[in-house]
Amino acid sequence: MISSRSNPTIRRLRRLKRERGDTAVLEGPDLIAEAAAAGVAMECVLGTPEFLAGAEGRRLQALLDRPPQTASPALLNELADADSPRGTLALAHLPRPGLEGLPVGDGVYLYLDGIQQPANLGALARVAEAAGSRGLALAPGSVHPNHPRALRASAGSLLRLPVAVNAAPAALALRLAPRRPRWIALEPRDGVDLWQAELPGNAVLALGAEGPGLSDESSRLADLHLRVVMEAPVESLNVTVAAALVLFELRRRAASRSPAQPP
Repeated sequence: MISSRSNPTIRRLRRLKRERGDTAVLEGPDLIAEAAAAGVAMECVLGTPEFLAGAEGRRLQALLDRPPQTASPALLNELADADSPRGTLALAHLPRPGLEGLPVGDGVYLYLDGIQQPANLGALARVAEAAGSRGLALAPGSVHPNHPRALRASAGSLLRLPVAVNAAPAALALRLAPRRPRWIALEPRDGVDLWQAELPGNAVLALGAEGPGLSDESSRLADLHLRVVMEAPVESLNVTVAAALVLFELRRRAASRSPAQPP
């Protein structure tokens, strides 16, 4: 059992808590199971003896291609970002390419401009996958998709959904130009009422952080500015809630334009 803080694996995990690169720390059995199902390469899996001996630990081990290593609960508690770690974590190879890794096709893409909260990024990825989005593109300076809290909040979506990092707005527009998507900016107050607007089938939905909003460069690319009409005195919605409303309305409109299925 690993119990020393000087163990090479523990030192590597501790360093990765401060860095964001092509390796990610996955916390908890649910996220590790999602990674195994998605075919994510895992360098190692650590678990406490108590967790690995229990029913949940045995189920997780059946999904892995190699036995996990045991580690003391104190070490895992120290390494985990979560307030209540659940007895296991993994070191996974999770590269995040630039726009060259974003597949080009018909549908809806989500462009996140300056999103800083890891939990918001994770929740946005989950909503995007649920709504059938083609992928995510993150502007330079956005929170990294391998942040542990972003990965946990995504419930596996950040393991499956194509994600491009350091994507400047003009570069994304050039990448998707063959499909001619319309750029949609979601605004807190100004813009066309979502429920009254004519919505495209191919689109890039651009969202800014709460407070700063979209950058000028992103806003200039938009040829459709939308708003969600709200009752006073509410002035704005959480970015994930607002994105969900628009993405599922785009999905609903796309389904209504599709040819009727035979009975």
